[in-house]
Amino acid sequence: MTNILSNQYLRYSALMIGGIFLGWLFFHSPSKVAESHDHTAQDDQTSIWTCAMHPHIRMPEPGKCPICAMDLVPLNQSQVDIDPAAVHLTKEAAQLANVLTSVVTKQEPVKEVRLYGKVQADERLLQSQVAHVPGRIERLMVNFTGESVKKGQTLALLYSPELVTAQQELLEAAKTRQSQPEIYEAAKERLRQWKLSESQISAIENSGIIQSNIEVVSNTSGIVTARRVNNGDYNSQGTVLFEVADLSRLWVLFDAYESDLQFLRKGDNLEFTVQALPGVKYAGNIAFIDPVIDPVNRVAKVRIEAGKQSGRLKPEMFVTGIVKARLDEYRNMLVIPRSAVLWTGPRSIVYVKQPGIDEPVFKMREIGLGPMLGNSYVVTDGLTEGEEIVTQGAFSVDAAAQLEGKPSMMNPEDGKTSAMPGMDKEILTY
Repeated sequence: MTNILSNQYLRYSALMIGGIFLGWLFFHSPSKVAESHDHTAQDDQTSIWTCAMHPHIRMPEPGKCPICAMDLVPLNQSQVDIDPAAVHLTKEAAQLANVLTSVVTKQEPVKEVRLYGKVQADERLLQSQVAHVPGRIERLMVNFTGESVKKGQTLALLYSPELVTAQQELLEAAKTRQSQPEIYEAAKERLRQWKLSESQISAIENSGIIQSNIEVVSNTSGIVTARRVNNGDYNSQGTVLFEVADLSRLWVLFDAYESDLQFLRKGDNLEFTVQALPGVKYAGNIAFIDPVIDPVNRVAKVRIEAGKQSGRLKPEMFVTGIVKARLDEYRNMLVIPRSAVLWTGPRSIVYVKQPGIDEPVFKMREIGLGPMLGNSYVVTDGLTEGEEIVTQGAFSVDAAAQLEGKPSMMNPEDGKTSAMPGMDKEILTY
C-alpha cells in the first residue's frame, strides 16, 4: 500500500515539473522578448502627434488640435535636419492648403500693355465749307448732319448784292477789254477771289446775264458732321456753313498712362477689338505717340491709322488694344508667376523649397523684381535658375511661418515684427 502511494506521488511530481518546463519554454522565448522590444520602440517613434494645418502643435498622444479641432496625425521623426528658419509642413497640410510649386526658369520677357480708346475721324481729312462771298442764304441743298456729299456738289444758294455789282463791272469791262485789258482782268480777278470758277466767270461773260444767286459747292467728299446755318441767315465772308469729314481713313486714339509709355515705341504692332463688334480683331502699327502728357487725365495719346474697314468702324466707337512689348534690357532673365510673390512695403518675398528634402520644407527669401508681365514678374536678383518656389498657396505657407515664430512676410530675418514706415516704437497718443 505504501509503495503504491509513493509511485503516484512521483508520477504527479514529474507531470508538474514537465508542465512548468513547457510553460517556461513557450512563454519565455527570446524571440518573444525581441518582438515585444520592437513594439515598444515603434510606440516610442510615433508617440508625438501634430496637426496637419498647424505643424507647430506637438502632443504626446492622439486627440484634437487646440486651434482648429482637427484630428492630430502621428509625426514622423525620422527626418533629416532642416534649417531652423525654414517652415516644415506635413504632406497632408500642403495638400489641404493647395500648396503648389514650380521650377524657376529663364524666359523671353514680353509685357502686355492694355490700352483703351476710341475711333475718330482723321483730322487731316476734315474740311470746313465757308461762304467766300458775304450774303444771305436763299436755299440749303444739304439740310441735316450725317448726309453724304461729293466734291463739287452744291451745298447752298447764296444771294449777295456785292456779287451782283461785281458781275456788272465784269460785263462793262468786257466791252472795253481790247482798249483797257487791265480793267477787264481786275474785274475777273475780283470774282476769282470770291472762289468763282473759270467756267462760272465765262458763263456770266458769254450769257451777259447777271446771276442773282451763287452756288456754294463742296470742296471735298465725305459726311456732313455739322450744319451751322439755316435758310435766310445772313453770313459775312468766311462764315463756316458746314463741316465735312472724309471717313475713308480713320484714326484710332488710345490713352496711355505715363507709366506705360516706356514700353511703347513708334512702329509697334497693336491689336485691338471694338466693343460694338465682338469677336472681330483689328491690327495696326503705332504711327504717333503724343510727346505731351495731359495735365488732367495724366495720359498721352497713342495713334494708329486704320482704313474704313468696309464701313464697320465708325467714329466714337470704344476700342481696347494690346501691345506686346519686348523688353530687350531684361532678355534671358528669370520670370516667375505673379501668385508666387508676397509684398510687405518695399519688400518682395517668395518661399523657396529646400533642396534634397522630400518633405514640403520652405524658407522665406527676399527678391528683387523688375517690370510686371501680365501675370508674371521679371526677377532681377534673389533667385537662381532651377530653384523650386511656391507658386500657389504662398499665404498659407507664410501663415504657418508666422505661427511658428519664424521669418515671414511680416517678420524680418531676426524674427521681430516690422514697424510700418514713419512709425516708431513709442506709444501713440491722440
